[in-house]
Amino acid sequence: MLASRTLVIVTLAVLALAGFGFRVVGLSAEGLSEDELNKLNAVADYRQHGLTAANGEHPMLMKALQTGSVFLAEKWNNSSPVASNNRDLQISPETALRLPGTVFGALTVVLLYLLTVELFGAEVALLAAALWAFDPQAIAFSRVAKEDTFLLFFFLLANIFWLRGQRVAESNNGRRPQPYYWAAAAACGAMLASKYMPALLVVGLSYYWIFQAIPETRWRLGKKRMLFFLLVMSSVFLLLNPTILLPATWHEMGIFAGQKRIGHVGYEFMGAIYNHKMTEWLNGIPWYFYFVFIGVKLPILTIASFIVGLPLLFRRKIGDGRYFILFWMLVWVMTFVWAGGKFTRYFTVALPAVMITAAIGIQFVGRWIGERFRSLFANEGLAPYVRSALAAIVIVASVATSIHASPHFRLYTNWFGGGMAQAGYFFPHDEFYDASMRDVIGEIAKRAPAGAQVASESQILAAYYAERVNRTDLVFVSISDPASLAKLKVGDFLIDARGRRYFSNDKMLTELRQSVAPSFSNNLGGVPSAEVYILNEKALQILSPTQR
Repeated sequence: MLASRTLVIVTLAVLALAGFGFRVVGLSAEGLSEDELNKLNAVADYRQHGLTAANGEHPMLMKALQTGSVFLAEKWNNSSPVASNNRDLQISPETALRLPGTVFGALTVVLLYLLTVELFGAEVALLAAALWAFDPQAIAFSRVAKEDTFLLFFFLLANIFWLRGQRVAESNNGRRPQPYYWAAAAACGAMLASKYMPALLVVGLSYYWIFQAIPETRWRLGKKRMLFFLLVMSSVFLLLNPTILLPATWHEMGIFAGQKRIGHVGYEFMGAIYNHKMTEWLNGIPWYFYFVFIGVKLPILTIASFIVGLPLLFRRKIGDGRYFILFWMLVWVMTFVWAGGKFTRYFTVALPAVMITAAIGIQFVGRWIGERFRSLFANEGLAPYVRSALAAIVIVASVATSIHASPHFRLYTNWFGGGMAQAGYFFPHDEFYDASMRDVIGEIAKRAPAGAQVASESQILAAYYAERVNRTDLVFVSISDPASLAKLKVGDFLIDARGRRYFSNDKMLTELRQSVAPSFSNNLGGVPSAEVYILNEKALQILSPTQR
């Protein structure tokens, strides 16, 4: 037993370290997105003014961790003799901002194991943990400085304690389950301090309530404990998210809830532009958005394993743990699939459920093949090796896929989606995510005369990178603003970045591409990501509001 536990611990440590390696390598290979710049600005605001409502539409926990990471990176860059004398060893703002997410994403390997072992046992748990460690999209989500990775981490942690409390309560061995309840409550508070997503509380509560009608069930909190649970959760939430007490934060949240933060009209999905407001419901981005994501963005063997495992969740033989996964999937589908506004990163919370289901499928197929081999060769000892070989094949396929996709993991597209030749076609906004803006502005800075204007759909981000290369003289305007376009002149620049196609600019940019050759282009991992035009008279005629 001790040897087995030691082996599991060593395996999880290896998986977590390897997963972290994938997540941290080339972390600054891509420039910041506009969303990430908002986090960096919030960090700067915290450091200068203390607790403020900066980026107040989102909770504070992640931004607090990023503040610490950016501060420590600056200390390293300025104080370390090694870093100060070698620019290559300095930590960039991109790396510092994204580093907390990579750490939490890698540690999720351990949490996914601990959750799954409560539901389905050690074999499925190790498989699910390995799939998460090496999946290209799981890695990609961890490398974005957004809240979803932290939301998932504390969601898993909360339910580990919740399920462990159930096991202790039902064991009737004299141990008290209450410490697990309060630990679950604290983790729920941290979850809400990561992202305002109370719908995820329904997963654990639904799993709890289905057992309450069974008379033999000992897993009962009662009203007083449930109230104390809510008190602990709320206290931790306030402790980790004190900016919620600021009136200005509520103002920012109101603006966000009113969908007034949407700076652009539309979202491009599979070559078409759709409305992108949450309240557009079925008139927004199609309901099948995330199902396409599963089909084209996961390794093929993982998809096949998921397809095998999904119907097994409806078999009683799998055990009661299947109800937790089904509730998890149902709550996520009801929350995100029908909403009109979607981003691929919202799938972060659902992806572990896919990995667990795929692990169940791998286990099932491995046992089935093992039984066939045992009958065929009359060898009892052969079956475990067959199961291990199948698991290894699926995991190695994920490793190979991620090695090939590194460091631009979001662009990975499998054979079902047309391979890397189709990278950037399905979800261009999320696949490119402004990653080329840093390089594009660097090139413009070399060519642009003093005071030149630069038109793009990410003018704040462009201005940030221009400041990084000491070109504060450049003037940045929006392509979607006709008044600004009317002021452009010969020799100014226009950035046509993939993923920034909207209702407001589609017709004009299409005509520009058909009529004028770009002055230079930029690639992201060999995939065309942006075209830059140095404007001439013909281009200005196309951009002129009177011409359109």
